[in-house]
Amino acid sequence: MNNQHLSEQETIRREKLKELSKLGIDAYPAELYPVNSTAAFIKSSYTGEENKSDFANVCIAGRIMSIRDMGKASFAVLQDYSGKIQIYVRKDDVTNGEDKMLYDVVWKKLLDIGDIIGVKGYVFTTKTGETSIHVTSFTLLSKSLRPLPVVKEKDGETFDEVTDAEFRYRQRYADLIVNPHVKETFIRRTKMINTIRNFLNERGALEVDTPVLQNIPGGAAARPFVTHHNALDVPFYLRIANELFLKRLIVGGFEWVYEFSRNFRNEGMDRTHNPEFTVLEFYTAYKDYIWMMETTEQLLETTAIAVNGTSKVTSGANEIDFKAPYKRITMYDAIKEYTGIDISEKDEKGLREVCQQLGIHADRTMGKGKLVDEIFSEKCEHHFIQPTFIIDYPLEMSPLTKKHRSKAGLVERFELIVNGKEIANAYSELNDPLEQRERFEEQAKLMERGDDEAMFIDYDFLRALEYGMPPTSGIGFGIDRLCMLLTNQPSIQDVLLFPQMRPEKEFQTGDRATK
Repeated sequence: MNNQHLSEQETIRREKLKELSKLGIDAYPAELYPVNSTAAFIKSSYTGEENKSDFANVCIAGRIMSIRDMGKASFAVLQDYSGKIQIYVRKDDVTNGEDKMLYDVVWKKLLDIGDIIGVKGYVFTTKTGETSIHVTSFTLLSKSLRPLPVVKEKDGETFDEVTDAEFRYRQRYADLIVNPHVKETFIRRTKMINTIRNFLNERGALEVDTPVLQNIPGGAAARPFVTHHNALDVPFYLRIANELFLKRLIVGGFEWVYEFSRNFRNEGMDRTHNPEFTVLEFYTAYKDYIWMMETTEQLLETTAIAVNGTSKVTSGANEIDFKAPYKRITMYDAIKEYTGIDISEKDEKGLREVCQQLGIHADRTMGKGKLVDEIFSEKCEHHFIQPTFIIDYPLEMSPLTKKHRSKAGLVERFELIVNGKEIANAYSELNDPLEQRERFEEQAKLMERGDDEAMFIDYDFLRALEYGMPPTSGIGFGIDRLCMLLTNQPSIQDVLLFPQMRPEKEFQTGDRATK
């Protein structure tokens, strides 16, 4: 950062850094600091006279969040990863009658809120009953050169927390400091993922890795990000799905595989969409979509209980219960229920007329499947609050799905809708290589019409199917959306540590290290 862009506080902190250096104090020491406790453990375990000997030599490290100077002594609040604790720093105790500058100059004049320090001392209870650390020595571990946003607290209650979304998402590191409760969302996200992983592992599934860079962006209907491989001099795509690679593994003899896949789709951004997102997909040989519905119910009920202690979760104004079983309704019946129109026998022309009647935009690039999807999305999806399986989709909507065993024109597919949004998408997988080729060719025709979300033809995947893929069921879960539900967060950005943001203007210069 150029000095001319520094705020007054930033300038002052840099001057303090110089003064520390003159005193021979390294503001960023390299040696290990011997932490032996945490703020949360001390506050939960210290009982006073009963066990004070156990807390006679504690050593913790954390960030200074507030300082209250009382002349020859000070109270401060230290925050480590586990929480906050009060510390008491007295001049005579930290100097031992020597080096008076340690308190009068270093502590009182050269340290700031936001600095990271280590303290050693013993635990005691103040006259007001607050568990605190009486400091006998302190060490500067990292000087903060940028002041933290001001957060006001009184009697342990925060009443002026930082809520600006632009700041919080763009500077997540600062958000986590001044809003430490935000960490809980991400701790629960990890617990959710670990629960799902354990559920699958215990049932014999194998976790695998598949390519993120792909020469064919297959497995879903979406607009990809395009890049270029210099050595091969060919275009590559960031994956939009890992489905076709996982099914290749089923062809190769694996019976149940899964992957937590980071996917990328070059599409819009809103409260439930981010261009980079996480999906869990798993594929199981010799199973169908009915088995998959039952497995999905078990998985989500188990996960909700693990994360929240109950199958019921609160999402906004709604209470949602993940306890099995879930409602099941066909897509055509859902559309009829909420529009009053039976579209089951409509062709593309008829569907366009229905869209016009319902006030739904339908451009010329949309085929029959896209039109049905628009009608459902606009008029039906938001009505399904409790977990609901929307089953038996039109064939045109599902180019990778097996035809329905008893209903002509449909496929064996379901989507799980919760709180008005899709959480999972599953099929009885199409394993007929000749029919799959025809389906891909239909997608190619849609691409020629201008549908930039239509699927590419993946000839290698067709070759794999020609070796023979057993009957298989597969599913993809939107991990970010599921996390939103289980942690009661209103936006996908609240469950992503570093969501995509528009670049800041001050960084958009020729010098990438401007600030």
